[in-house]
Amino acid sequence: MKTSAVSPGRAGLLLLLTGQMLPLIDTSITNVALDSITHSLHTSPTQLELIVALYGVAFAVCLAMGSKLGDNYGRRRLFMWGVALFGLASLLCGMANSIHSLLAARVLQGAGAALIVPQILATLHVTLKGSAHARAISLYGGIGGIAFIVGQMGGGWLVSADFAGLGWRNAFFINVPICLLVLAFSYRYVPETRSETPSGIDWPGTLYLAAILCCLLFPMALGMELHWPWALKLLLLALVPLVWLMRASAREKEQRGQTPLLPPRLLKLPSIRFGVLIALLFFSAWSGFMFCMALTMQSGLGMAPWQSGNSFIALGIAYFISALYAPKLIARYSMGRILLTGLTVQISGLLLLMFTFWYFGMHTYALTLAPATALVGYGQALIVNSFYRIGMRDIDARDAGAGSAILSTLQQSTLGLGPAVLGSVFLALASQGDYTAAIVGFLALEVVMMLVLAALVLSYRRHLNRSPLPSI
Repeated sequence: MKTSAVSPGRAGLLLLLTGQMLPLIDTSITNVALDSITHSLHTSPTQLELIVALYGVAFAVCLAMGSKLGDNYGRRRLFMWGVALFGLASLLCGMANSIHSLLAARVLQGAGAALIVPQILATLHVTLKGSAHARAISLYGGIGGIAFIVGQMGGGWLVSADFAGLGWRNAFFINVPICLLVLAFSYRYVPETRSETPSGIDWPGTLYLAAILCCLLFPMALGMELHWPWALKLLLLALVPLVWLMRASAREKEQRGQTPLLPPRLLKLPSIRFGVLIALLFFSAWSGFMFCMALTMQSGLGMAPWQSGNSFIALGIAYFISALYAPKLIARYSMGRILLTGLTVQISGLLLLMFTFWYFGMHTYALTLAPATALVGYGQALIVNSFYRIGMRDIDARDAGAGSAILSTLQQSTLGLGPAVLGSVFLALASQGDYTAAIVGFLALEVVMMLVLAALVLSYRRHLNRSPLPSI
């Protein structure tokens, strides 16, 4: 790696972390604004799923490309391009006068986020050393909780305050001045770095991945509403040849000494395969959870956006605290033990949340939700912090970049698909208008998914305890 002699300093670190918060906050803000968007643009439940899902899918598809472009052309340059694209897309989201224009702008937002995020961690790694590096990485890991709180509270307040009669549009417009501030100072305070050995982008692999995710996303999101027409069934059937073609293309690139988007030899590693299972079960459930909870709070319980946002403060605080201490716990105890602890705490929170909704029903409010959501948030942070460490366990140092790209792509893909797949289940349960019963049913499904994951952890634990943990 080619490193700059200049470290980011406090100003540069603040700018990089602000850039990291933009996509994280946007996810929370969008969930808070869903009910207002429904009334303004007359959206269907399926279109609400797509507002969240298309952003995540675009993010996942462009993530590896964003990382490669940063390595090849300069990470600060791509960071600034990403911030500019994200700001423009946010402006277009706020100006959208139809659901279709909003969905198109959300795709652009996801692409902008994919240009921003890979540059941040790479810049911190190559410009900081020792204690400064450790502090920066700790902040990088814990900032998700801060972003969650800011997004939920700030988004709810912006939508409820209804400045200039813009309502939910303010939740997107607020990104524009933040992006302009980051752009104004990044050139001066963020050092430029790039890789000494540029590598090509796997364009066929990227296109195959986009096609695979779309063939999965649209049938899952639209199938129930449209009563499964043949067109959607054919899209699902197309997954088989698309996966085969992507695998064949990746093998051909490996034989030529090139790096495909998803290298088959890495996908054979036990740690990567287990990372796939974590992504499928946990991250899809997480994004589905946030989508379904937002709809339950506002459409079901009739909360105002600011009340809905405040209901997740305990979750965000618990997540932040857990994320700060998770690295120390992981260093002290076995990986399997920490992951099982996180799952146990989260399952306890989900069960308590089910009881809360069952007991209080339509009288559920922020304070009654706080104990359960705090447990959920604390457990989630332990699981997220374990994800990359487990996934990278069998990866050689020379494959660290490719392995990290695989895990990041899997994470974002499942985060994008969660609202479409699990959201459809929730909306089917809520079709009779009983949101309390629907959220309890959804939470029960999520508990089952987490129990399955816990069983897999137990079967994999011997490998976790036997294999050495690489430093990442």
